[in-house]
Amino acid sequence: MRADEASLARLMAMSQQGDKQAYGALLEACQRWLRGYYARRIAPAQLDDLVQETLIALHTKRASWDSTRPFLPWLAAIARYRWVDYLRRLYRADETELDTDVAGHDEEPAIAARITLERLFGVLPEPQARAIALVKIEGLSIAEASEAT
Repeated sequence: MRADEASLARLMAMSQQGDKQAYGALLEACQRWLRGYYARRIAPAQLDDLVQETLIALHTKRASWDSTRPFLPWLAAIARYRWVDYLRRLYRADETELDTDVAGHDEEPAIAARITLERLFGVLPEPQARAIALVKIEGLSIAEASEAT
């Protein structure tokens, strides 16, 4: 069956009146139409999932379709909203991945601090620099640092 406006509208009207065969045919035709709609918009690996999500949305919202209005624009609006939701999930996943990558670059402040400390140690007398390094960098107590020096 070809997914034209008149056929789909007739099947939807019959489905709303409880015709299970018409509803099955409607879902099959909508599935073919949705695959074509999404084929140019998303990765092929995600196609089936998004088509199924859209069919579930169609099922949930089927009572909201007004038989005096065209069916395909109604279906296209549902498909578009599902597609936008898919893109939001996709971009949120990318943002999460980006945040973890950025968190891995926290070494830069530590490197800058180490360079600053080395410059400071270069200016201080050797015994004083050693005492600071033992207590503040290596974590020894003052008594342990005293014994070591």
